[in-house]
Amino acid sequence: MKSVSSGTHEVHFEDLALAALNQFLGQKRYSKVFLLVDKNTKIHCLPIFKKLIDHPIDATIEIKPGEINKTIATCVKVWQELSQQGGDRKSLLINLGGGVVTDLGGFVASTFKRGIDFINIPTSLLAMVDASIGGKTGVDLGALKNQVGVINQPKMVLILPQFLKTLEERQLTSGFAEMLKHGLIADKKYWNELIQGVDFFNAKHIQYSITIKNTIVEQDPTEQSIRKKLNFGHTLGHAIESYFLEKPGLKTLLHGEAIAIGMILEGYLSHELTGLSKLERDEIKKVMLTHFNKISFEPVDIEIILDLLQHDKKNEHGNINFVLLREIGDAAIDIKVPFALFAKAFAYYKES
Repeated sequence: MKSVSSGTHEVHFEDLALAALNQFLGQKRYSKVFLLVDKNTKIHCLPIFKKLIDHPIDATIEIKPGEINKTIATCVKVWQELSQQGGDRKSLLINLGGGVVTDLGGFVASTFKRGIDFINIPTSLLAMVDASIGGKTGVDLGALKNQVGVINQPKMVLILPQFLKTLEERQLTSGFAEMLKHGLIADKKYWNELIQGVDFFNAKHIQYSITIKNTIVEQDPTEQSIRKKLNFGHTLGHAIESYFLEKPGLKTLLHGEAIAIGMILEGYLSHELTGLSKLERDEIKKVMLTHFNKISFEPVDIEIILDLLQHDKKNEHGNINFVLLREIGDAAIDIKVPFALFAKAFAYYKES
């Protein structure tokens, strides 16, 4: 399968990915090669990876899994481990894991010794099509998503679909939400292909989602304009994800589950503000609820979620900026939403 070039690095697939990695390690002669995993990828993915790589790994560093551990405290532990294991400015960090590992690992590498090289090997569908692509690295600040980080590109990203077989269906479905988003913001034909029948292991669809995101990022690497389109569903979705992360007694939502809710809500806002047809608005809702369970929101929940919007990192000069759809495949950025519409959006989500 053909690699996707970003200008600064390449995304390689399957056998070509392994060849590229082994050749790269043979040529670069890093002083130390470190591998970052979490508990889950250490059990399920590390044994597979060790059989595929020709170059020795000097040390494997393990972190606790889950969004709740995507923190500065975890970074400190990894920085300390790198230092204790003799890491220097000529070291390499390979991030083997899902979005938490690639986000946090990229940030750790970008700041250790003022920056060392890193490679992302995403093992979840979400990380393959979204988190590991585009150079965004970082951690959460309490329950607030991705508040601390930098944009810094890896040396390469390697897509090995065999890792997807280690995931439960809920994790796969979470990643599928980002693929649906790519169709909504950039390509109606792709959206229509995805909703015809779900195939989480379709390498061509994974490649195409990566191509959509990569094309957007190349035009706007630091998110000054067009890259904002990738945030469709994320403004409300991140607030919802943060709320479920911090409130005791609530089952934590996976990223894609929260973003799916955000896309329904922002689909409603799109109908009200940017011309999305009623037909397409309702199609988005139907598709999302086909794959994701409906969540019950009480008035107090909505009030807290809307308060969390004030902390969204995409806000500018006190304004909350939304990405909304003109139609499926065509997104508009920097749309201001009247506060009164939020309650109506949640009411629309609640309707059968």
